Amino acid sequence: MTQRHLYFRTLAGGVALLALTACASNIPDSAQGVGFDRYDTYQQRRDAVLEGRAAPATISAPPSVSGAPLSATGPLDQAALDARLSNSGVDPVNASPSNPAPQIVENAAGISAENDFDAVSNTRSIEGDAALIAQNRARYQIIQPEALPTRPGSNAPNIVAYALQTTNPKGAPIYRRSSFASENRHLRNCAAFTSADLAQEEFLANGGPERDRQTLDPDGDGFACAWDPAPFRAVRN
Repeated sequence: MTQRHLYFRTLAGGVALLALTACASNIPDSAQGVGFDRYDTYQQRRDAVLEGRAAPATISAPPSVSGAPLSATGPLDQAALDARLSNSGVDPVNASPSNPAPQIVENAAGISAENDFDAVSNTRSIEGDAALIAQNRARYQIIQPEALPTRPGSNAPNIVAYALQTTNPKGAPIYRRSSFASENRHLRNCAAFTSADLAQEEFLANGGPERDRQTLDPDGDGFACAWDPAPFRAVRN
């Protein structure tokens, strides 16, 4: 290779290197923010706008904290606290002397005085409460259950008393019934009553539960139509 060829080859390589350098983009600093300069500068400017202060033009150094740590149990050293606040650059917030003194509410209107020990002690005492409790215990009586009375003005059987006297569940046959009982007759006769309670009263008043003259209890469980003694038994239990 001649010197002329070597010269042109070196020149071409240099031109290509300069072209690549011009096309390369600058890599942003990791400390820079995305679209708003540095993060710390943006934070300071945002806080200034929110607090109504002038935005800083330059980045301020973070506040330095110096001094001995404050004791959590010992007496408060006000001078040390003021020094630490002064070194940190934080302005303490002081209450204005013009602020009115806080009002102490003794007992607001509408609130029961039972939570006021002074008010309660003027009207009641521990000894008085003990005597009242003993008096209430002496008056306590246990009333034994009695038979259900017959409803005045009616001679209908008491279906509540019947429900409590029986123990078999609905659908368990315990009485003999005729095999010629018609299902259609049973449905037709049950439909004549406005409620199952009335059907049960009629059933008991006409020889039930042993006899079923109107085919109200074809399965022989002692309960006419759709009447069920379970709710009455549940109340007693």
